Amino acid sequence: MGQGRGWEGAVLKLLRAKDFTFTVTGAEDVTPHYRRLRLTDGGLLAATGVHPTMWVRLWFSDHGRPHQRAYTLVDPDPETGTFALEFALHDGCASDWARAAKAGDTVEATVQGTGFEHPDPAPSHLAIIGDTASLPAINSLLGELGSVPATIWFEGTRDGLPSTADPDRHRFHEVPRQEAGAHLVERVRAELPEVLSATEDPYVWIACDTRTTRALGSYVRKELGLPKTRVHALGYWRAD
Repeated sequence: MGQGRGWEGAVLKLLRAKDFTFTVTGAEDVTPHYRRLRLTDGGLLAATGVHPTMWVRLWFSDHGRPHQRAYTLVDPDPETGTFALEFALHDGCASDWARAAKAGDTVEATVQGTGFEHPDPAPSHLAIIGDTASLPAINSLLGELGSVPATIWFEGTRDGLPSTADPDRHRFHEVPRQEAGAHLVERVRAELPEVLSATEDPYVWIACDTRTTRALGSYVRKELGLPKTRVHALGYWRAD
């Protein structure tokens, strides 16, 4: 690993990341802009095990240059060594690959940096801020934390998208993407304080574009005063 993958690959090699090759077994267009691929894992799940919100780095060629993007495993099955990946289709080499992918195609992947720790104490309420790119991770988080009530700010529309949100337990706010994410930041800053003040042990989970994630993570920790152990903030993609 690292050869042909630039400095990112070299760093991951030093961190003892593990490499695998996935093989596409099927594809489904969930919506015109959201595509699900089924894959075999090349031995991944047997080697690493499975945890909620588990993600992998896929490697693509961007005009001859290495490019990696992270994707959350959907419905991983260690017994069969299979899982799905879901792609929010935009411009770019990762989306181009997903659009054209068919049974028999392969993609190289690296596993390093993923992990999940149950919040302690257990959350009395989840505050989740995400978008179509992090929807698979949102679904995984909601599935793992069972009956915990949640308030979700979702940048975009989930019309036709797979979602495990339960209207009896989860309040779901759809927020249009405007001003490069600034509108989402404004909505969350206006509404999150009331949500947090009404619960004893909140947990805030943020996964949007890098700039939005940094802004909201800083806001929650510095202005609202939540300790780092009660905040998860991970940028899922970079806006142009």
